[in-house]
Amino acid sequence: MATQTHFLLSPPPRPPYLPFYPSPPSLPPKPRSLSISCCLSIKQYSGNDQTVSISSNSKDLESLHVAVAAGGTGGHISPALAIADELKLMNPNSKFLFLGCPNSMESTAIRSAHFEFKSIPAVQLARPFLSLHNLFLPYRLIKSIIKSYKVLSEFEPHLVIGTGGYVSFPVCLAAVLKGIKLVIQEQNSVPGIANWVLSFFADLVFVAFNSTVECFPKKAKCVVCGNPVRSSLKDLASKEESRLHYFPDLVKMEGTSEVKVILVLGGSLGANAVNIALLNVYSQLLMEHKNWYIIWQTGVESFNEMESLVRNHLQLLLTPFLHSMDMAYAAADLIVSRAGAMTCSELLATGKPSILIPSPNVAEGHQFRNASLMADIAGSRVITEDELDSTTLVTAISEILGDESLLAEMSERALKAAKADASAEIAKHILSLVNLSVMETQ
Repeated sequence: MATQTHFLLSPPPRPPYLPFYPSPPSLPPKPRSLSISCCLSIKQYSGNDQTVSISSNSKDLESLHVAVAAGGTGGHISPALAIADELKLMNPNSKFLFLGCPNSMESTAIRSAHFEFKSIPAVQLARPFLSLHNLFLPYRLIKSIIKSYKVLSEFEPHLVIGTGGYVSFPVCLAAVLKGIKLVIQEQNSVPGIANWVLSFFADLVFVAFNSTVECFPKKAKCVVCGNPVRSSLKDLASKEESRLHYFPDLVKMEGTSEVKVILVLGGSLGANAVNIALLNVYSQLLMEHKNWYIIWQTGVESFNEMESLVRNHLQLLLTPFLHSMDMAYAAADLIVSRAGAMTCSELLATGKPSILIPSPNVAEGHQFRNASLMADIAGSRVITEDELDSTTLVTAISEILGDESLLAEMSERALKAAKADASAEIAKHILSLVNLSVMETQ
């Protein structure tokens, strides 16, 4: 059985849950088409019945070229790397080109992961939208699209993947203008403006949660896969080995099984409210509990200030950034963190109990929605910034770490809700889409 799907690139009415969305940019009137053949069964949204199939019976490409647009924060970079890793595993001859902003987090992270990276001009949308900072936004956007178009023309990718961030929007629009297959991946429970607009033009939209499908106007394009996490988080080192990595003196202690490790994550850029709350209570916690230890990631921008205020302590490790997140997760019994979408997915994948403090400064209220969802499915404790102080933080940490049955229950619920095969499922869909495209051109 074969199905032909045609869709015109015309915008439907804006959704009621977001106050403003710009109209999608005009494109050539020729409709794009996606031919679908039944061969490899995948889950794709179709009301209550997710049963659409995409062909993958064509011969594997000898050299798959994939361009990836991701940047701004680790929450956009991490899933992009996870998808690329999985595609590389399935098709070893694949070649990847990551596009991001110059002198940025992605420029460092991508090169460290040994992928090719090229920079394009940043285009950042200021808030509120009617701001003087956005006066030259159209000019900057056009400039970035032209640069992206040139880079894509040189690389000639079979497909472009967008995982969000300011850099993703112009790259994905350039892909649409060139007629390149486009897929986007939305990490949050509610999409941002860029991915909402891009969803009109994308061939597939990968989402992490069933509820997210309702936020997109083209629901038939959505595939619920979960958020892709890197393979290192799926096969963690032992808790004992990881703890000794951070606290070598533990080897001299007896009864190390009673040790509890708290991992505090403020996000890659840091979280001032979390840092201040912990600054006021860390000494009390470690003094009252001789077998408690804290790994405290302050964020790069806050490290110098925190280092000047925090006293050296054998039970405390202060760091601006954690390079081996798999070791940090493995060592931890409880994680205190912001509620970024990828952090939430990593908590589920690693089965870690958590206290979530959603950032109120993230657009569309993403983190509060993420935290609320985590509370429902994994029993995570949620503390808003308005509620956050030394008392509420100490109380929450003590209640969870002091109750072994609660720790076990929260861990079990998190693992049960995790979608560990998200990156593999996304990679299979991508290869099916590309193989189908190649068959159409033959």
